[in-house]
Amino acid sequence: MEQVEFEHIFMRLKNLFEPVKGDAVALEDSHKSYMLNTPYSAKYGREIYLGGVKIQKNYVSFYLMPVYIYPDLLIGVSPQLLKHMQGKSCFNFKAIDESLFSELSALAQDGIEQFRMDGLL
Repeated sequence: MEQVEFEHIFMRLKNLFEPVKGDAVALEDSHKSYMLNTPYSAKYGREIYLGGVKIQKNYVSFYLMPVYIYPDLLIGVSPQLLKHMQGKSCFNFKAIDESLFSELSALAQDGIEQFRMDGLL
């Protein structure tokens, strides 16, 4: 039962990257792992990891590199969402939480927009 729930969480979180579809480069796109890079960046001399979603053994991880590069994006993030954060750019979920997913969606949009403003997308 838990694996089915993780697949639903995976798909919901994967959809948060829909605004960059066509702009980002998919490194991996399977039913358990979705990873994205930016196109080649002259500024950095390489592609930059944008983020992704991965089903782990005990949770689903959502990676969002803009919050690592631009930590100010985390200002104002709720304590509830921060409880799901592991490290500097990863959020882990065991269940769908509409309010947290909505907040995470806004955070992802802000991060994507920051990447766009910096010419990374």
